[in-house]
Amino acid sequence: MIVYPAIDLRGGQVVRLKEGDPNRQTVFSSNPHDTARRWIDEGATWLHMVNLDGAFQQANSNLNILQQTARLPVKIQFGGGLRSLDEVHQALDSGASRVVLGTVAVENPDLLTAAVEQFGADQIAVALDARDGKVTTHGWQNQTDLTPIEFGREIAHRGVRHALFTDVRRDGTLIGSNVQETIFLGRETGLQVIASGGVSSVNEIQQLARSGVVAGVIIGMALYEDRITLAEALLAAKAGEHAG
Repeated sequence: MIVYPAIDLRGGQVVRLKEGDPNRQTVFSSNPHDTARRWIDEGATWLHMVNLDGAFQQANSNLNILQQTARLPVKIQFGGGLRSLDEVHQALDSGASRVVLGTVAVENPDLLTAAVEQFGADQIAVALDARDGKVTTHGWQNQTDLTPIEFGREIAHRGVRHALFTDVRRDGTLIGSNVQETIFLGRETGLQVIASGGVSSVNEIQQLARSGVVAGVIIGMALYEDRITLAEALLAAKAGEHAG
């Protein structure tokens, strides 16, 4: 199970939001390159980078930060506001190993199918962001009638392999991730599910790894507020896999 330290970008700074609310923001660094280097030095092989400006449709692609970070010895999963095949191509061209599609996957599923066909299933992931059991879009601001399971089955049918599952109400709160729903989603859809949102303890990481159906875990606030270290998270992931 891969552990992804999160680097959320807004206005060129590394930030975290509570429950995806742009008005509840904490700035952790004005130097994303140094933040990335820190996680690499502590053992990260992947980073999860989010362009929040793109997610909120504000003018800042943060592609220059992606390009700089991609020169480091690490793979980058990059998302936030990618709404066209050209933008997907641009992100991959800028050094992303995998891109995450959210709103566009819900609103334009044919584009999602085209992206998988054009770039390959390993380079495309879909964000299954949910609030109160329903998938959300537009930086978590809008709610659909789709459940994560329904949407997960549909995207799997379209050739998608990788999906992020975020319980929006838990994101940035340190109250714990929705472990059971994450595992259930993996079992019901066959997707390589990456857990996200509220991860706060090594116990959760071990549970997710032990399930055998969760492919990764994204950790943000818990790392930035020193609730757990990246070394502890990596060890917990390995221990959980062995226990499973």
